[in-house]
Amino acid sequence: MKSGWEVKKLGEMIEIRNGKNQQDVLSESGKYKIMGSAGNVMGYATDFICEAGTTIIGRKGNISKPIYINEPFWNVDTAFGLYPINEKNIDKRFVYYLCLGIDFKSMNRGTTIPSLVKSELQSIEIPIPPLAEQQRIVSILDNVFSELEQAKENAQRNLKNAKELFESYLQGVFENKGEEWEEKKIEEVAKIVNGYSFESKDFSSKNIIKSVKITNVGVKEFIKETDNFLPEKYKESFSDFQVKEGNIVMALTRTIIASGLKVAVVPKSYDGALLNQRVAALIPIEKIINQKYLYYFLCSENVSEYVKANVNTLMQPNLSINDLKRLMVPLPSLQEQQVIVSKLDELSAEVKKLETIYTQKLEKLEELKKAILHKAFEGEL
Repeated sequence: MKSGWEVKKLGEMIEIRNGKNQQDVLSESGKYKIMGSAGNVMGYATDFICEAGTTIIGRKGNISKPIYINEPFWNVDTAFGLYPINEKNIDKRFVYYLCLGIDFKSMNRGTTIPSLVKSELQSIEIPIPPLAEQQRIVSILDNVFSELEQAKENAQRNLKNAKELFESYLQGVFENKGEEWEEKKIEEVAKIVNGYSFESKDFSSKNIIKSVKITNVGVKEFIKETDNFLPEKYKESFSDFQVKEGNIVMALTRTIIASGLKVAVVPKSYDGALLNQRVAALIPIEKIINQKYLYYFLCSENVSEYVKANVNTLMQPNLSINDLKRLMVPLPSLQEQQVIVSKLDELSAEVKKLETIYTQKLEKLEELKKAILHKAFEGEL
């Protein structure tokens, strides 16, 4: 550590303020924001307990990344507010960057709900350079982090654009139907299997027959689990509810969520799994419809709109098996279906490459931030 720097306990330099219940101060006429632990506005109060320049961290439930607040605010009871005890000794922004360099999640002491202990935070040892050096470090970090944040936004925007390009092309396929295309109910082109209502006592991590539950069906992804297994004898007695690798499955409970329709493809590791209630499997009639063509159609906005129009509530959107069976499918010839699938496969592969590239860029940007913070508080910046 550089000459002139000191090591102090965090509690000696920084006041850690407990937040308070937002319901106690919630006001329609209040001018001070009630801030949550993630920096989100929970309401308004007529008074404030944290000055502008306070860093907040989640202390209970959501131990989130530290947030710097530029204005006076009321702090909720699930967060701590950190503010210099004496601004002549420590810079407010320096406190924020110090907190960014601390792994608060590793200090979780909650059993069921993540929690931080105030006394433990107060005992953390922190490096304290002279105030002028703090301000020099803050100036450098402000500039560097601003550029890194811009780079992060660019990567996120490019990733979003790549995904939207695929969605736009996918939507165009089913909006610009050919004159010779037909329309058939989905039950006419695929066998629809409704899951069986196995009892909760049937499931155990000690069993060996995998099941497909609504928790396995994500938005265009299959989510593997390790505990929803059924007894081996069920493989024969419930063979009508078996799914095979490549079968399409759709959740009938919470069928559609903010990120999209819950539809997925059964992976090889779930070949022979048994279908649980509120999940439907769609097994295409191969002489009529291509399996991947059917999957791509189910991923389209047309189907999302159909589901929204037919679910019984938007709070817990459930789709009936009968409404699923009535879904109309646009149907070109098998040859044209294959051409469409090939184009969509090619575009999907390119988008996945871009997703990998931009995801790696985002990871490297986070690693770079950590490296810069480490140098800053070792006096090497």
